[in-house]
Amino acid sequence: MTSSYLYAAARTPFGRFSGALADVRPDDLAAHAVTATLAKTPALDPADIGDVVWGNANGAGEDNRNVGRMAVLLAGLPTSVPATTVNRLCGSSLDAALIASRTIETGDADIVLTGGVESMTRAPWVLPKPSRAFPAGDTAAVSTTLGWRLVNARMPEEWTVSLGEANEQLADRFAVGRERQDAFAARSHRLAHAAWDEGFYDDLVVPVAVDARGATLDRDEGIRPGSTAGELAGLAPVFRPDGVITAGNASPLSDGASAVLLGSRAAAARIGADPLARVAGRGVSALDPHLFGYAPVEAANRALKAAGISWRDVGAVELNEAFAVQALACVDAWGVDPDLVNTKGGAIALGHPLGASGGRLLGTLVHRLRASGARWGVAALCIGVGQALAVVLENVTEAGR
Repeated sequence: MTSSYLYAAARTPFGRFSGALADVRPDDLAAHAVTATLAKTPALDPADIGDVVWGNANGAGEDNRNVGRMAVLLAGLPTSVPATTVNRLCGSSLDAALIASRTIETGDADIVLTGGVESMTRAPWVLPKPSRAFPAGDTAAVSTTLGWRLVNARMPEEWTVSLGEANEQLADRFAVGRERQDAFAARSHRLAHAAWDEGFYDDLVVPVAVDARGATLDRDEGIRPGSTAGELAGLAPVFRPDGVITAGNASPLSDGASAVLLGSRAAAARIGADPLARVAGRGVSALDPHLFGYAPVEAANRALKAAGISWRDVGAVELNEAFAVQALACVDAWGVDPDLVNTKGGAIALGHPLGASGGRLLGTLVHRLRASGARWGVAALCIGVGQALAVVLENVTEAGR
């Protein structure tokens, strides 16, 4: 089989819940990410894109009608460009990229555009449909923004606890205390702010117009550069009266989109660019649903094994910070140098628009590898209902040789 390569990546800034992107539809955010990524490869004829694989977690509102296809049409690509939408919750856009890599490696397509989108602000309330007309009782609207909804009564109760309670249990299991979590969260904000000021994100993030007057969102909206562990220690726990998880050491609800262009080595001439990284290994894992935060441990280990390397070879790690506790538990289990993890900030600061986060991880990782010259990098994230995905990238730029 041939190998698959990453050629370009771009994303929107990530907006806070009910923030600057609140008036922007998710399909428009997705189209913006498509346009921004293809703008990096102007020699590529969009008609040469063999498929588009798009990630989206909620899909209950304006993103309901195969939002990947909507993004292609709204971005003005030829109607001959096909698209599908995949849902692996928080891992959706990373899953999209892994599906694309397999498509390329098996020869089904030479060029595949991937990405993901989520507007958690605009995720609607839904009403369960009655089994017969005009029920006598009341019906409650259910939010589709995050987490379990319309739960099947056959599911064990311990599996369907809130995401926060699941991570409180993780903190108990692995003895990850509040002080470590708050310090990790403050680091995320500090590094994200520094990365923006240093220009790291200038080539990755494309501003989004947010109103008819021409106002734009230029930077990730959730970064709090002045955050300190001491300040975060003053926040009240959210899920247990005596718990350790707060609004400060967990990722916020967010809006945004990301996109990644993949292709074969032979496609470089049509793309008009040299590849940045090779997809060297993939990993997927699953465990009990309430332990989802720990699932990246095995997923990343499997990806490393597939790539034929070990943690000693890894020079950069992008791990989605759904919660500080789960990120710390994974880093501890891997035994990797914490200073290699999320050096440009993570989801606690940048935000976590579910379907878009995997594409963000890939874009950040490949740019970190190019900037540092490191050869190997790992991107991983946990996924609700007990799953995780991971990928190993090999830097194939001159800096990585």
